[in-house]
Amino acid sequence: MHNEYGLTERYLNPFTDFGFKKIFGSEPNKEIPKAFLNELLKDREQIVELSFKPSEQLGLSSLDRKAILDLYCQNEKGEKFIIELQKTKQKFFKDRALYYATFPIQEQVQRGEWNYELKAVYLVAILDFVFDADETERDKLLYDVSIPVDLKTSCSQEDEGALLHNIQLMNTRTHRIFYNKLNFIYLEMPKFKKSLEELQSPFDQWLYVLRYLHQLQDRPEILKDPIFEQLFDLAELGRLSQDEQRSYQDSLKTYRDLKNSFDTTRDEALQTGRQQGIQEGLEKGKELGIQEGKELGVQEAQQALVRSMRQKGLPMATIVEFTGLSEAEIQAL
Repeated sequence: MHNEYGLTERYLNPFTDFGFKKIFGSEPNKEIPKAFLNELLKDREQIVELSFKPSEQLGLSSLDRKAILDLYCQNEKGEKFIIELQKTKQKFFKDRALYYATFPIQEQVQRGEWNYELKAVYLVAILDFVFDADETERDKLLYDVSIPVDLKTSCSQEDEGALLHNIQLMNTRTHRIFYNKLNFIYLEMPKFKKSLEELQSPFDQWLYVLRYLHQLQDRPEILKDPIFEQLFDLAELGRLSQDEQRSYQDSLKTYRDLKNSFDTTRDEALQTGRQQGIQEGLEKGKELGIQEGKELGVQEAQQALVRSMRQKGLPMATIVEFTGLSEAEIQAL
């Protein structure tokens, strides 16, 4: 098996479903996700004991659809942790994250008398993409409008290159945390560009492993912590059984197909948007034309993505998950 550099791969790709669950979802190796979460939450929470919970969730209402979480666990205090791997951009991604966070809240409902006290919920999303530029710009605009200048100078706003995003409910008048038990943590992994020589902290080391594990031929000397030795041993392809090898190959193919489909449709959307924008701009004015061109480009790109995924034989459930469209909308396309 070769990677994009023509080298034989030695370790699992952690952005495949199989690789992610092999490394982070293995009961005998639960020290790995515990160490990762402790480093991620270093200033807020430290986990002494971690236990896995069923990843298949069903809402309290019969109308709720079933949700399959990538990894779901809790610590010794009963606090809940969802770790999700998101390989490509998805329509209503933030809505989906919020929806998933409701399950560990609902399951805390107690029969009989109950004072409604809840344990904290953390949703950690490891993203193999970056948020849209227009979405980032919109968030920045809201920040600029809602927060007074004197407060901005005293608080630490994440810069454009930040890849770690910590989200909690905030009082928009006082700009203070309103509720600290519902936490969303996003990692935009493509933004991580550091080399081995530039790693400055254990957290940097974790990001480096997540980003480049499948490209490495040996465990770097700087990653000397025993937890990384355990992780590299677990991720070594040569240690997999034949059945695991087949499962990994299937998972790797799905990952590559999704990435290729997304990259292709993204490029097509940009090209279509430009061409249509120019054409409409000549007729109706540059600003209006470019906007309409973008809209038409997105629509055509969406059709191309669905068509490509169908041609590759991907299950309808997978197409629904990664496009955010309903089955009816996909059939219509």
